Amino acid sequence: MRWHVSSIHGDDRNDGKSPESALRTLWAAAGLPFSNGDELLLECGSVFTHEALHLRSVDGLRISTYGEGPRPVVDAMGQGIWWQDYGCLLDNPHHVWQGYVSTSLLLFDCNGIEVSGVEVRNSDAGIIGEGYSDSGKMDRTGIAVIARDRGTVHDISLHDLVIDEVDGNVYDKHMANGGIIMCALLPENEKATGPSRFKNVLVESCTLYNISRWGVSIGYTYAHAHFARARLADELYPQWGHEEIVVRNVFCSHIGGDAITVMYSLRPVVEHCQSESVAGEMNDRIYQHPGKRMGKVAAAIWPWKCKTALFTDNLAIDTRLNQDGQAWDCDSGDGTIYSHNASWTNEGGAVMFCMPEAVGSIFKGNVSHDDLGGTFSPADNPDALVSGNHIHRRASVPNRRARMHGVMEEVDNTVEIIHAGQIPSWI
Repeated sequence: MRWHVSSIHGDDRNDGKSPESALRTLWAAAGLPFSNGDELLLECGSVFTHEALHLRSVDGLRISTYGEGPRPVVDAMGQGIWWQDYGCLLDNPHHVWQGYVSTSLLLFDCNGIEVSGVEVRNSDAGIIGEGYSDSGKMDRTGIAVIARDRGTVHDISLHDLVIDEVDGNVYDKHMANGGIIMCALLPENEKATGPSRFKNVLVESCTLYNISRWGVSIGYTYAHAHFARARLADELYPQWGHEEIVVRNVFCSHIGGDAITVMYSLRPVVEHCQSESVAGEMNDRIYQHPGKRMGKVAAAIWPWKCKTALFTDNLAIDTRLNQDGQAWDCDSGDGTIYSHNASWTNEGGAVMFCMPEAVGSIFKGNVSHDDLGGTFSPADNPDALVSGNHIHRRASVPNRRARMHGVMEEVDNTVEIIHAGQIPSWI
């Protein structure tokens, strides 16, 4: 069945079964009797403001468009409120783990979902008394995918989407707070359903800009305690973590915090992605009221607690300075690989090897052009192989960022001294 929704020609008294009998609102669409294989189509040119589409336990649904014209726009403007609860403290107990969230498109315990062709926003609704940097500002999401009570949530495809103007909380890192966020929450009855997790997730050919706090974040989980170690066995992930996670051809620009992060995943792949001018809110001008949350840090594209994560053919430009500020970050993972990526004028340098649980990191065949602050940031890591990279840096920029005392083996890297403002040859 094809269901149709149009803010231009629709009426919620219609049945939605044809363009001529389209529904008017997403609120009405959420109550449709979806069956596996159905399509929910939004008319091009439609603008759904102060509306949200929240689906729970819906399987096999394709959400796309019909007609001609600009992409349909879904902008909750602070509506679409639900309660997020990890069910436990997070790995940093000062991070927020429960609260109300506004989400424009929420997929809660849904399988086999494809979303394409739509523009999603969650813009400032002009709430009286709310300041941009307020500590208690409600978290906002463009698209949130949540696993909780159906075990493994699988076969999620987000393709050809524009996510922009998401005015979330500046500080809340692991809530559904940003552009595209996927989280696993504690099940109500884990013994009956099994752990909540993700398998076969694809985010591809999407554009994200003007978002606070995260661009794309996939996989933070209530089950983080199972990964509190340096060496991570493959067997952990089919039970407690995520598998078959791919992020491809995604462009992130002007993100308040991090651009793209995959977490708690076995062999995730992030390729052909670009980050530009991110981490712009990780500074004292905007990050003013964190309280105990701390966390005034962000990098561009990186993993957390993954096993053999592969990052290849990505580009990171102009990540803004903060306590991190690098293009890439091998963060507390086992066997992270960065291969054939390029970075340019990132204010915190090219790459960080972050903390004692970052083991077996490999940084090979990459290009760093005019990255600042120090090309490499080995931050108390036990090992890293840095080989075959091409480093173009100013004479004033050190190889190693100041006060970085981790271990890295440097093999067959080339260094060329350049002048400020020199354009890379590959442009």
